[in-house]
Amino acid sequence: MSLKPSPWWTPDVHADRRPFLLARNRIQAALRGWFAARDFIEVDTATLQVSPGNEAHLHAFETAAIGHSGARTPLYLHTSPEFACKKLLTAGERRIACFAHVYRNRERGPLHHPEFTMLEWYRAGEAYDVLMEDCAEILALAAGVTGAAMLAYRGATCDPALPPERLTVAEAFRRHAGIDLLASIDPDGATDRARLAASLRAAGLRVAEDDTWADLFSRVLVEKVEPQLGFGRATILCEYPTAEAALARPAARDRRVAERFELYACGVELANAFGELTDAGEQRRRFELEMAEKARVYGETYPLDEDFLAALAHMPEASGIALGFDRLVMLATGAARIDQVIWAPVAETAP
Repeated sequence: MSLKPSPWWTPDVHADRRPFLLARNRIQAALRGWFAARDFIEVDTATLQVSPGNEAHLHAFETAAIGHSGARTPLYLHTSPEFACKKLLTAGERRIACFAHVYRNRERGPLHHPEFTMLEWYRAGEAYDVLMEDCAEILALAAGVTGAAMLAYRGATCDPALPPERLTVAEAFRRHAGIDLLASIDPDGATDRARLAASLRAAGLRVAEDDTWADLFSRVLVEKVEPQLGFGRATILCEYPTAEAALARPAARDRRVAERFELYACGVELANAFGELTDAGEQRRRFELEMAEKARVYGETYPLDEDFLAALAHMPEASGIALGFDRLVMLATGAARIDQVIWAPVAETAP
């Protein structure tokens, strides 16, 4: 495998990209002002971590720290600053925001880049519904900075002045796939693969013999639900099944679902939010399940961050959200590809 030439630095290509990049800077400056006005502290977290995160389908870049003796200790480029930010909440911070470069392997395309900027913010002692209000304000702010009347992506538009639609995952499955999702989830949150598989077959969707409940859930979400979200106005897709919210606490009114939502605009997923789980024992159990699934599918696992789990046991109740900053810039500027809004894109590999 070799690297392709990188034409982004040639003057003519840079001249085409420069308006997007300057808009990026203006949006970032405006967001920093927005957070500062609300008493958020901007923090800066280490990129190198003992664990890159423990979600089954996220892939990290691995490196090593070399000691004076020459001994090597595995480290990873983080896929999110989440673990470090939560440690800061345990340390006593109440409202924090972070623009972090994050790294995800096996991801490249119009909306994906191996290195990108994640905007995360956390509110200790505040309900996760407040984050929904934050999202609406941030969409309007980004559009206002660029003078865009509408957010846009590949011909699709979304009015940032309209309040986002709030749609539960269960209602989205009913509306767009004709599937009763909650019928396949027990009151304690356990999932029934056979029942969901029967619902998919009845809806005319493919079911493979080795599909897990999570595979089936993802197929409906990707094929039937996500293509319908965020058109005309933004969509907040909320109340994910607890089995699909490894870092979120169960909803008080129904333990089959969790305090998790995702934000969509123009069919693009922009943000992922949680009412944060603070039960360290339960978090460990969920991480172990995620890593077992990763081992099954990909034949590899990542270590658990024991320091994070120790801190989590003392973390206050909080809500947090991760927003793809580059994608937000894309929608506010009308850019067609993520590399148009990144100052110096990562070199591409050739097969």
